[in-house]
Formats: sequence, C-alpha cells, structure tokens
Amino acid sequence: MDKYAIILAAGKGTRMKSELPKVLHQVSGKAMISHVLSATQAINPEKTLVIVGHGAKEVLSILPEDISYVKQEEQLGTGHAVKIAESLLKDLTGTTLIIAGDTPLIKSETLAELVDFHQSEKATATILTAIAEDPTGYGRIIREDGQVSKIVEQKDANDFEKSVQEINTGTYVFDNQALFDALSDITTDNAQGEYYLTDVIEIMKENDAKVGAFVLDDFEESIGVNDRIALSQAEKIMRHRINHQHMVNGVTLIDPETTYIDASVQIGSDTIIEPNVVITGTTVIGKDVYITSGSRIEDSILDDHTQVRNSTVEYATLKEGANVGPYAHLRPSTVLHENVHIGNFVEVKASSLGVGTKAGHLTYIGNATVGDGVNFGAGSITVNYDGKNKFNTEIEDYAFIGSNSTLIAPLSIGKNAVTTAGSVITSDVFEADVAFGRARQTNKTGRAKHLPSYHVD
Repeated sequence: MDKYAIILAAGKGTRMKSELPKVLHQVSGKAMISHVLSATQAINPEKTLVIVGHGAKEVLSILPEDISYVKQEEQLGTGHAVKIAESLLKDLTGTTLIIAGDTPLIKSETLAELVDFHQSEKATATILTAIAEDPTGYGRIIREDGQVSKIVEQKDANDFEKSVQEINTGTYVFDNQALFDALSDITTDNAQGEYYLTDVIEIMKENDAKVGAFVLDDFEESIGVNDRIALSQAEKIMRHRINHQHMVNGVTLIDPETTYIDASVQIGSDTIIEPNVVITGTTVIGKDVYITSGSRIEDSILDDHTQVRNSTVEYATLKEGANVGPYAHLRPSTVLHENVHIGNFVEVKASSLGVGTKAGHLTYIGNATVGDGVNFGAGSITVNYDGKNKFNTEIEDYAFIGSNSTLIAPLSIGKNAVTTAGSVITSDVFEADVAFGRARQTNKTGRAKHLPSYHVD
C-alpha cells in the first residue's frame, strides 16, 4: 500500500519571539523540520508534502528538491493546513502520515511502528499518543470502553477531560481518502475559532470508522517546541541521544554532559574527547583521535591518530598524525598533511602544509602552499593581503623560515632555502639560498644616557 507524509510547517511560532520561522530553529545542528523529514523517511513515503506559511521562502530553501509543498496563506488551524493539500493528495489511495515540523525528537523507528500498527489494525485513523505526568496544554485522548472516542483540546476540555493524562502528540496516520472526506465536514465551532484536525477523529467515529491509538513508550519523543525553554529541553535530550550512541560505538567522552556534538558528526572508535568540547556541522573524525578540553571543531575532517588541543578548527582537514595546539586556529580551506605540527598561537588559513612541516608558535600562514619538512620560526608571517587583493606564497620542501620572518606575497621560497631571523623578504628566494632582508645594525655609543628612560644607580 502506498504511503504519504504531510509535515505541518506553516506556523509563525510567536512564543519563540524570533524572526526565524519556528521549524528552522536548530536542535543539535539541524533545523527541527530536517529532523522530522529524516524520521519520516522510515516509512518510505511515495510523496512527502510540506505545508508552509510564515517564512515560506526560508523554509523552502532548506528542503530537498524532491519534496513537494503547499502554501497556507492564512493560518486557520491544522485542519485547514491539511485541507489545502487536497488537490495533490485527495484522489490517491493509501496511508497518510501527518506530523508537525516542530517535533524534532520523534524517532524514525517510532513512525515505522506507528504505520505498521495502523495497517495491521486495519484502522481508518490512528493517533500517536503518550502518557504525560502533567498534561496541561495538550489535547486529551478521550476513550469509551477503552476505545478512542474523540480528542479534546485544552481550551475546550471540561474538568474531567482535563484530568486525563493520555495526550495527543499531534502525529496521526489516516486512510488518505477517508481523511479528505472527513475534512470537508469540519467547522470552526470551538474556543479558538479554527479548523481543528482533531475534529476529523470525532467525524470518523460518528461514521463508525475504526480509530486506534498507538501509545509512545517514551514521552520525550512527543515534545513539540513552542518556545525557547522547550527548545533547550529538546537540545539536551537530543545531545544525550547523540553522545550515548557515540559511546556505544566506541568513543570515549570523559564528561558527556559538557560535550556538544551535532547530529551529523561522525566519529571513529577509540577517539577520546575531553569535557567542554564542541563539534559541529558535517565534521568527520577518524579513529584514535585525541581532542582536549576547550576545542571547537566545525565542518572539518580529522583523520586517524590526529590531535587537537584546546584549539579552533573550522572547515579544515587534518591528515593522519597531524596535531594542533594548544591555542591554535585553523581557518577555512586549510589542509595539514601527515604529521604536521601546529603549535600555540598559530593561525593557518587557506593553506596546504606538507608532510612533517612545523610551525611551533606565534605564526600566521595564509594563502600559502608549503612543501614537506618546512620549519617556521616563531613570529613568522606570510603577508598575503595588500588591502584589496590576496596573494599566494609558495614554500618548497625543507625550507627554513627564520624567526620573525615577514614573507611578502606573491613570493616563492625554494627547496632547502633559508630566510634569516628578522628578515623582510620581498623577492623570490631560490633553492639552497640564504636570504637576508634586514637593515644593518648601528650602535650609538653612550647615547642611551640622554634618554628620559635612562636609569642611574
């Protein structure tokens, strides 16, 4: 039987107090709607349809190209949101999953089990429910003789109904054609003056349709994010899941509570991560990597046996055996080849450093192509920017860059060449040359005693 998915993503989310559409707020580095889209793939839908509204252009910009959408011009309720998809889905036969785009914690396994349950029960509608210790604010599942009779929203509930702890998570599975038939009968006769999707359940019951309920084992999956408080709760739960899975896979997290790893990060076994580390984006980390406290790694690749010590690495690549830090900064488009050492207070940007090259301290390397075995002395810099244009520096294998050398690009330093300490190098240095680029020292005998700073014992 064909399956379809409808994701509700039209709301503004006023309680978020944000210009950003609610479903685009991130949980563990992914927009909430992206988490939901990933989960819905578990049912292998023939068609996935997103209902957009507020901030439609921004929401659509992150959706995969194969996702269809319909725009809800006026937010008149969840029932209205689904009804406007009628032209794309009404005539199709099969099973339709409806889920809110602000439920990032729902698991793919749960959705697969929900649909399987719906089909095995031969139900017309199945509601995903949960048991809440405090059900305030949720729609209540009202049962008669153990069977679902209706869903009552908080604002429309009487005292008895408010005491019910089984709540509606806002996720449903329907027979597709029965869904759109029932939607034609819903009204706005309620406290909100909106078209409730939940009214479809009561309409179906009146027509003797079978309505089932699939109860979640874990209430946390049902959390819908409506404000920053719920967003932080979702972030904490998701982070716990992510860290737990990495540890199951053989990664050592010294203190998982202070380790922040985005959902899309990959980490190999025997890697050790100390507390207060942040790893974001599409970072891929190999095996037996060591990352110390205070490091931040963003959208980077760290091969096996690399180390990052209390440093920032962004959009960079470390080949096997390379090590960075402490207090180093690798900026975008940096590649460190095997066994490169980048030490304290060294910044590298848009550069490739060859095998075994070392920059131990207080160095800036920008827009440079550096060969194997090159040594940078303390205080060396490549001067790559003239205020308007960027220029490249090429340094061949085994060159020695003396401390406090200033290399003014465009420039080429040949193989085994040496620049002496304190030199300003403005012309190419050829293979095995020694380059001096500093003024001759002159001493003025006794003149220091005439300066204001002169001290007499």
